[in-house]
Amino acid sequence: MTTIVYILVAIFIFGVLIAVHELGHFLAAKACGVTVNEFSIGMGPALWKKQKGETLYALRAIPCGGFCAMEGEEEDSDDPHALYRQGFWAKLLIFAAGAIMNFLAGLVILLLLYSGAKAFYDPTITAFAEGCPLQAENGLQVGDTLLSIDGERVYMYSDVGLLLNMNHDGTFDLVVRRDGEKVTLTDFPMEKRAYTDQSGSSYTGYGLFFGVKEATWRDRIANSWNNAMDFVRLVRLSLKMLLTGEAGLRDLSGPVGIVSTMTEVGESAETVGAAIGDIAYLAALIAVNLAVMNLLPLPALDGGKILFLVVNAVSTAIFKKQIPLKYENYIHFAGLVLLLALMALVTFSDVWKLFT
Repeated sequence: MTTIVYILVAIFIFGVLIAVHELGHFLAAKACGVTVNEFSIGMGPALWKKQKGETLYALRAIPCGGFCAMEGEEEDSDDPHALYRQGFWAKLLIFAAGAIMNFLAGLVILLLLYSGAKAFYDPTITAFAEGCPLQAENGLQVGDTLLSIDGERVYMYSDVGLLLNMNHDGTFDLVVRRDGEKVTLTDFPMEKRAYTDQSGSSYTGYGLFFGVKEATWRDRIANSWNNAMDFVRLVRLSLKMLLTGEAGLRDLSGPVGIVSTMTEVGESAETVGAAIGDIAYLAALIAVNLAVMNLLPLPALDGGKILFLVVNAVSTAIFKKQIPLKYENYIHFAGLVLLLALMALVTFSDVWKLFT
């Protein structure tokens, strides 16, 4: 497939995920009896529209995103079914529904990808490299299943390498399952050394060998869920690295960077089927990322609206007053401007990386 195809695929994926997000808000609003003035798939001029009840349904020309326009979302309304005239739990559900739908979209993609899996790599130690000092009565043993590394849960086999490489001091806090019981190894020293793997090739690592487990339908479901939760943690770890300075602007990716990544992933695949699978996996990652990022308590995001909802609930309970909706909207607008400015910087950085 050519680069233009990957660009179109990326636009389609973003469009579907944003439409799914807005669908979540729409379904929750309808379920809670909130008046929805318009539900649109796509942006720009309307190609098709139909009025049904109080809602205008529209299909628009630009296949990117969509919106759910609820009565009383941006200004006060006399309509008793307006958004901001609803109770705390109804508004909480409506605000969170978009992120929930994005997470479910990512989970469904993973379920489809793993539905035909015959086996999974398992974080259970099957052997040690010759000369590995980690195998000991008071250390690691064959049959140990790694449950957590330095306080981070091992959701799946790929976490082992990630979490081991995140450690910088060479001493680990490990929790393993051994003979059905949890065993904790505190301040356990581990270092990379030169070893020979089971095929006779030299490598540098920890000298641990892991096996493969035949997949049952329960394993496929569990692996899909664990992979989704792994994506959630990846967002948290990435944000932590940004706050601590371990990562910078060049490490962020916007739409241009994601298209570039999709192109690289697709072109590196040996077959079209493999390329589709790899891009679908990336789409699942993006879906879960959108879910988590949208729930951050920042103005203009769903998490910011939830934050104001909680603040207003506390303010009402203590002071019998709420923050006026117009001032809340001013803050959300300022947050939107800042987010757009950040997106512009990230996009510029992505374009710069393409040329440098």
